[in-house]
Amino acid sequence: MQSNTIGHIIQLTTFGESHGKAMGGVITGFPAGLLVDMDFIQQELAKRKPGQSELTTQRKEEDEVEFLSGIFEGITLGTPIGFIIRNKDQQSADYERLKDVYRPSHADYTWQLKFGIRDYRGGGRSSARETVSRVVAGALAKQLLQHWNISVSAYVSAVGEVQCPFSYTELNLNATYLNAVRCPHTETAERMTQAIEQARREGDTLGGVITCVIQQVPAGLGQPVFAKLHADLAHALMGINAVKGIEVGDGFSITEKKGSEVKDVWIKKEGKESFQTLTNHSGGIQGGISNGQDILLRVAFKPVSTLQQPLEVMDLHGEQKTLNPEGRHDPCVLPRAAVIVEAMAAWVICDHLLWAGTDTLEKIKKLWG
Repeated sequence: MQSNTIGHIIQLTTFGESHGKAMGGVITGFPAGLLVDMDFIQQELAKRKPGQSELTTQRKEEDEVEFLSGIFEGITLGTPIGFIIRNKDQQSADYERLKDVYRPSHADYTWQLKFGIRDYRGGGRSSARETVSRVVAGALAKQLLQHWNISVSAYVSAVGEVQCPFSYTELNLNATYLNAVRCPHTETAERMTQAIEQARREGDTLGGVITCVIQQVPAGLGQPVFAKLHADLAHALMGINAVKGIEVGDGFSITEKKGSEVKDVWIKKEGKESFQTLTNHSGGIQGGISNGQDILLRVAFKPVSTLQQPLEVMDLHGEQKTLNPEGRHDPCVLPRAAVIVEAMAAWVICDHLLWAGTDTLEKIKKLWG
């Protein structure tokens, strides 16, 4: 049995393989009455789709979503929302030589070991192509979050050794998607682009960090003990291909400081019943529950394991072989992954908002307002 579903109140189940006929998903528990902006969904998919620039894989997919159920006359019905995105540019012959070998750091061996069979064409179900369904779901969640004025923004803050030197508070996050590398700081974006291009020329790959900030989240979201808000966010984000680490707030750097240096002191908002903190070391979540401040996350992506250079691999019989590169692959996944991070974060926040219930949300609204 595989776990292909995420969510508590609203649930997304995805299906499909990289070189199958289509990718898709089924969403249950989504509220009725949302007027769906189809153009917005396609715009979100365009941010993730392959072949969008020289920095990404040159597989050409238009990634046009087709809704099969749950939406009538552009409005959600409250019934299961089914959708597909057809695969149109598979080149499965590129992967024929992989059916009897295990590539280093890939899911080849582990999937074969677990299921006794695997789809070696483009990684099958373990391919990052699966994330296209998450972007569709995330685009719906974002539209629902607009009713609470909640925004979810992610950007590439590091590629290899190139790091953006500024905090998100000093950046224009609206500029994130104005360049191919998805960094809102122009000079840093140019350096990142050069680093990725250099890695591509060398047949190598680069990892990095995506920073995600969620703003205007009301205090009080999150459930004790095993559905803490930051735990559910980490669960969703760690499920993205190539993700190897999550930081909330000051993350690992907070371990180098004393408690007196990282305390978030509460003060009462002027003219309101609610409170705020002067600092945000906690990243907007304390005790697993949102505190009303910006939620700050950093997501670490490993370098892509598929290299455009000869690889020493092991075959099914335990013999070492040299594998010459073929196929179309990303030298760095981060430019296409920012919108996936946004989608997963939006999904979790939306799920917890609905989990809070109408009465709770009304109380939160009064305190927050």
